[in-house]
Amino acid sequence: MNRRRALLGAAAVAPAAALAAPAVAQTAQPEIRWRLTSSFPRSLDILFGTAEGIARRVAQLTDNRFQIRVFPGGEIAPPFAALDAVQSGSVECCHTAAYYYIGKEPAFAFLTAYPFGLNTRQLTAWFRHGGGNQLADELLRDYSVVAFPAGDTGAQMGGWFRNEVRSLQDLRGLKFRIAGFAGQVFERLGATPTQVPAADIYPSLERGVLDAVEFVGPHDDEKLGFVRVARHYYAPGFWEPGARLHLMANQRAFEALPDAYRHALEVACREADSEMVSRYDHSNPQALRRLVAAGAQLRFWPREIMQAAWRATHEVTEETAGRNERFRRFWESYRRYRDEEYQWFRVAENSFDNFAFVAAAQQQR
Repeated sequence: MNRRRALLGAAAVAPAAALAAPAVAQTAQPEIRWRLTSSFPRSLDILFGTAEGIARRVAQLTDNRFQIRVFPGGEIAPPFAALDAVQSGSVECCHTAAYYYIGKEPAFAFLTAYPFGLNTRQLTAWFRHGGGNQLADELLRDYSVVAFPAGDTGAQMGGWFRNEVRSLQDLRGLKFRIAGFAGQVFERLGATPTQVPAADIYPSLERGVLDAVEFVGPHDDEKLGFVRVARHYYAPGFWEPGARLHLMANQRAFEALPDAYRHALEVACREADSEMVSRYDHSNPQALRRLVAAGAQLRFWPREIMQAAWRATHEVTEETAGRNERFRRFWESYRRYRDEEYQWFRVAENSFDNFAFVAAAQQQR
């Protein structure tokens, strides 16, 4: 009888002991160190800080066994060569805007922002439910890269100009720092677009190398000091109704990760995807007030320019689609989705905005 009790007691204790054993001791995961190159300087706390947030979250989710060290643009790779560094394997991953690489493949534009295209929420829906992620995966496989959407700025501003822009004539010969497919649109309108890394924009504007610049919006523009050298601040940035960033990882390095680490990276990017736009939505109104107090003259694009830009966008788009099959497939998917989303947003979102925003402004007077 005593022997039977002893055996039963031992059987009861054994499962408890097994449950008490640390999970890491049972299935120890490897310690992995990655390097991430950002396309942005450390001074831009939201853009650069989003990559740092992803790294912290990955470490938390993996008991600090998967560590990602984040470097600002230019430290270990040039800001506009982040994709090249990941593709070659010289770094494991980067945080960047895909439209910086339209010179390689014009369809990259759709991964970040497209003139008169999808806004932040609509772009998220297209990526997750409208086939956008599948098209992006297909494109990035050619570069041996795996990517996850990882942040959005929301609708951007139209940039800083030394002189007021009253008509299309004022765009003729204008040296304009502008990114992505929008550069081709403004070139068609007579401007001279150029691409300059964030850290070099202010000195180029100050020296007169540039006549105008666009970057993101009030929070970042205030940090970069544009109001000191250009007073005319335009809205909206119709070429960036939302601008999505991606974390791009070398495919071989990503596939070598344990499954748990892959999931941790994906979860961290998805969290960052919503966190970035909420930080901009919080920070931009305050920064805009300070910029106006500092002398910024808030202006809106003349209707003549908006209409001309709409026409130019679709002319350039159709021409590009006619000579590039991949771009055409992206555009067909994107345009179908855009047109349907626009119809829906006109019904609920836009009708609310048009009344409530104006009513609130009138009440403050």
